[in-house]
Amino acid sequence: MISAVAGAPPPDTGASPLGATLAFAWRVLLKIRHVPEQLLDATLFPIMFTLMFTYVFGGAMIGSPEAYLRYALPGILAQTIVFMTMYTAVTLNTDLGQGVFDRFRSQPIWRPAPLVGALLGDTLRYSIASAFVIGIATLIGYRAPGGLGGLAGAVALLLVFCFALSWLWLIVGLTVRTPAAVMGASTMILFPLTFVSSAFAPPGTMPGWVREFVTVNPVTLLVEAARGLLDGAPDTGDVALVLGISGAMTAVLAPIALRLYSRRS
Repeated sequence: MISAVAGAPPPDTGASPLGATLAFAWRVLLKIRHVPEQLLDATLFPIMFTLMFTYVFGGAMIGSPEAYLRYALPGILAQTIVFMTMYTAVTLNTDLGQGVFDRFRSQPIWRPAPLVGALLGDTLRYSIASAFVIGIATLIGYRAPGGLGGLAGAVALLLVFCFALSWLWLIVGLTVRTPAAVMGASTMILFPLTFVSSAFAPPGTMPGWVREFVTVNPVTLLVEAARGLLDGAPDTGDVALVLGISGAMTAVLAPIALRLYSRRS
């Protein structure tokens, strides 16, 4: 039996793939309960980014913090959650190094359950971070023209995209040797994806060659779709494109991650 220190699910969860997956998602929540510092990136950082971008860049970018907040909030949401996706791979790499997953593999459970369960559990952290970003934005005066429906739609779209993106980091976590290497590789990809996009500045202000990259950047597509939902003017084409990209990423990356995981068994 897996030790309690590892935060493992009970042995009887092996009877059902769904039960095993939910048990591993619960494991993520148990780790948060015992180590609440893990929620710092889901609480403190979103508050810091929202205030910093609004009051430091707002006046220079658009002329007033309030107007800039309405433009930048979808980008702040996307940046916050997209950056959090790397921590699933960091946790996986740490567990592999400590031998925790060797214990999981000795259990009669559905093999992909540890990976899928970890992604589902981390989705809760993404939801908490989204709530903090929207909460602090509301406190400083933001009101979504799209109402609660627009807010819910934008957050749901972000969660779907980030769930799909997390499979890429699982591949990185299963490939590199250390958690620090996971962080380094993920950050090198995430910085240009989030900052060289329409998240914080209109593409029309950028040089032509930069604008070409921004136009095809998947984070730009995500931000624009979320911006439309928040503004009460959703573009069904943008939303469908983001959902299609998310589905394609999952279809391509998930089998690769699961194959790498199986080879380590």
